[in-house]
Amino acid sequence: MNPFRIEHDSMGELKVPADALYGAQTQRAIDNFPISGLHLPRAFIRALGLVKAAAAESNFTLGHLKKTRAGAIRKAAMAVAEGHHDDQFPIDVFQTGSGTSTNMNANEVIAHLAAKAGSTVHPNDHVNYGQSSNDVIPTTIHVSAALETHEQLLPALKHLRQTILRRARSLGKVPKTGRTHLMDAMPVTFGQELSGWAAQVGAAIERIEDALKRMRRLPLGGTAVGTGINADPKFGPAVAQALKKLTGVRFESAENYFEGMAGQDAAVELSGALKTLAVALMKIANDLRWMNSGPLAGLGEIELPALQPGSSIMPGKVNPVIPEATAMVAAQVIGNDATITVAGQSGNFQLNVMLPLIAYNLLQSIGILAQVSRLLADKAIAGFKVNTARVEQALAMNPILVTALNPVIGYEKGVAIAKQAYKEKRPVIDVALEATGMPRAELQKLLDPLALTRGGIREA
Repeated sequence: MNPFRIEHDSMGELKVPADALYGAQTQRAIDNFPISGLHLPRAFIRALGLVKAAAAESNFTLGHLKKTRAGAIRKAAMAVAEGHHDDQFPIDVFQTGSGTSTNMNANEVIAHLAAKAGSTVHPNDHVNYGQSSNDVIPTTIHVSAALETHEQLLPALKHLRQTILRRARSLGKVPKTGRTHLMDAMPVTFGQELSGWAAQVGAAIERIEDALKRMRRLPLGGTAVGTGINADPKFGPAVAQALKKLTGVRFESAENYFEGMAGQDAAVELSGALKTLAVALMKIANDLRWMNSGPLAGLGEIELPALQPGSSIMPGKVNPVIPEATAMVAAQVIGNDATITVAGQSGNFQLNVMLPLIAYNLLQSIGILAQVSRLLADKAIAGFKVNTARVEQALAMNPILVTALNPVIGYEKGVAIAKQAYKEKRPVIDVALEATGMPRAELQKLLDPLALTRGGIREA
């Protein structure tokens, strides 16, 4: 059997693999862009299928496609959305900046599937009716990012926050040495320290949810340049409503198609919120690494769950692999945001021309943040153990505890006690007892580490 068949487009004939569901325009893109081997991800192909299904349904409702043809397109598009034909989307991410190649890839696959089912469907005239790549691809970016964020990232972040809060409650009365500049400072409880992490994650959730308000606004209906040429004026709102029914996400038609096609500000904003989350996760991961460091020559405050051997040469070594993976994800997301920022600036006149790059990086950021947030919750924070003896020893020897005596003995005498305690490696309370003549019971009350975590002025 001949491994190829002949397809044609406006530029002429072209050989296409005989079993391919795509046609000539997709094949030209395959031939033109052998660059990275990176393809637009499953989340994007899913959203593209949903957009095409919603468009077919809307065009039938508005009277522009016959019922049988619209039904065939919708069925084929939903098969694409459900992942049955992912291998038929082989075009490189680094392609035409509008994503026209990927839009036509979808049109050709859907038309071919509909034809195999017995309907006469043209990729441009029917599947792409009332659409342009210039509004389909920005719309698909919005739909894919919104769906992945709603379905994957936000649930993962809420799980992470609840896990942190649960551990914070369980450790609310366990004091430890606080640190500023990586140096010993006044005591805090583990619960207080973790409450800061939970607040960071909570604030990240709020930022992301706010950015999603703009991501749910879809520019479909603007067609080529934003004017809506060749599209029913009711088409954009109809598709947004159809997508809302398909996904449960409150999509709406953009008020201004020119903004939604020429700019990618909503994607840049969401990426910025993801970068801020990445910064917070990096902070949490590094705190865990420091607290777990040792076990003998580091801080050794906690023991993270042992997940795998840490060295190919040093027996018994166990490393903080989940915090390390989290830090690497954070670095990747920060880099992705820089790429998306540059790409967002590439809106020239009526079209942004780095759309596939924005799609790839934005969806990667959402996906890896969702995955690592669950891992951080379940394989690091949920199961770490506090090294109580080590923590209590460090607290007892912490010369900074003398700060609590300032209102009673004054700053200068406090400095002298702290220096002597540090020099002689003695507990502050013992040195203070000698230097002040105050009763031990009174000093114990003033220097109680748990009481000091509550702030305020200590009264004897």
